[in-house]
Amino acid sequence: MTVSSFEEANLNKGWKAKLLLKFIEENNKTILNHRSHQGPLQVQKLFYPESNGACHAYILHPPGGVVGGDSFDIKIQVEPNAKVLVTTPAAGKFYRSSGDEAFQRQSITVSDHGVLEWFPSENIFFQGAKAKLITRVDLSEESHFIGWDILCLGRPAIGEIFSQGQLTQKLEIFLNGCPIRLERLVVRDNDAILDAKWGLGGKPVMGSFFCFSPRKDLVDLLRQNIDLFENGDLLSITFVDGIILCRYLGNSVEHVKRNFIKFWQLLRLALRDHEAVIPRIWNT
Repeated sequence: MTVSSFEEANLNKGWKAKLLLKFIEENNKTILNHRSHQGPLQVQKLFYPESNGACHAYILHPPGGVVGGDSFDIKIQVEPNAKVLVTTPAAGKFYRSSGDEAFQRQSITVSDHGVLEWFPSENIFFQGAKAKLITRVDLSEESHFIGWDILCLGRPAIGEIFSQGQLTQKLEIFLNGCPIRLERLVVRDNDAILDAKWGLGGKPVMGSFFCFSPRKDLVDLLRQNIDLFENGDLLSITFVDGIILCRYLGNSVEHVKRNFIKFWQLLRLALRDHEAVIPRIWNT
């Protein structure tokens, strides 16, 4: 789905929400220089739990769930030397739809020497959900970006599988306007990808972790610190086109988060010589 198709989609029903955040560095502290919102997307009070003036921002969606016809457009701009961690307080829930699709677009720009740590909670797609999601990240040579994307198809805790529904998800990472990572996932009703060995193998939880860095040697550091699984979960760590890339496929959101948080802590110290500070909302 291109930006233009998002704009031109038939969005006559449901919530229409937009959020624009621009962060700058001022007197050794990151501040939210510009904020605008429309509809049920907001940012909570900013937090400063770190000694280096980094800002922790929580994006809120008060309705708590997404239905067919809803559309969300989030733009985040991080200016030079600004340091930002963005997360969400709860999982995104995409509910069953009898007709319309839900749309979500996220556009992220990180300038030279800007820092963005992008850690949204997982998205849960209920049986019968119809959704299109696109995330675009624009970086420069000296940008620092680290982030993850976690999704769960169905609700395995109650035995619900995602045999009916439609999901299209795209992730695009650009360096100086040129693509360095383009990914696309498409799942349709009764799709063979759900159970095939060449696909998801019946596992409902997927996670991707990205760190933009030239430090290929850090792959070995992460591999040495993987938490062992006992339920057949899979996890890989590679280095491709200047990105440290971690993949998870399994049955547990808790497992993938535990590993991804550990990887972030290790990379934060190795790349920025500064210990990670866990957002306090993760402990509630």
